[in-house]
Amino acid sequence: MSPAGTRIDDGGQSGRHAAPSRVRVVVGLGNPGPEYDDTRHNVGWWVVDRFACDHDFGVFERAPRRLETGGTVGDTTVLLVKPRTYMNRSGLALTTLWRIAGFEAVTDLLVVADDANLEVGRVRFRPGGGAGGHNGLKSISAALGTTDYARLRIGVGTRPAGTDLSDWVLSPMPAEDEEVVTELLPELSRGVGAWVNDGIEAAMNGFNR
Repeated sequence: MSPAGTRIDDGGQSGRHAAPSRVRVVVGLGNPGPEYDDTRHNVGWWVVDRFACDHDFGVFERAPRRLETGGTVGDTTVLLVKPRTYMNRSGLALTTLWRIAGFEAVTDLLVVADDANLEVGRVRFRPGGGAGGHNGLKSISAALGTTDYARLRIGVGTRPAGTDLSDWVLSPMPAEDEEVVTELLPELSRGVGAWVNDGIEAAMNGFNR
């Protein structure tokens, strides 16, 4: 259930919903299905799951094309989203963000994604930019019509020469790499919290590594 009556999509029944003065949306990218749970491409889901746990949000519930939960962090309402589409269609879960009163992607959206161009455990908060070959980010940018939204990119290891990118990101990480990322989850959750409360500059200054 979306927090405080805020929804991404109301099925066209009633225009905009009443919403608190400040709502932030955090989208964790991944693929649905248990066969993808441990793959590099699902690191975004790991982060939003950890954030939901740290802040005692409810369980993720099914909504059209996504799973969602939410609650409040300080004086800010937070909506967590996990698209149920496959990665290259992630944007379909977000095409009705405008229904949240006052929502602006540049300040109110954070997308959490794996990055196969970064070494395992590297963390990059950024205020915008290109997709860097990531199909989920490409889909979201196309759906929103902008690349001006914050993203948190988490290094999952650079692919070896000659390895297909799709094969690399859809494969499970070795145990030692997975341990690096899972041990980072509390810090990544705090970084998301910094973005929620203080914006992208605070997250960049405090958590990029």
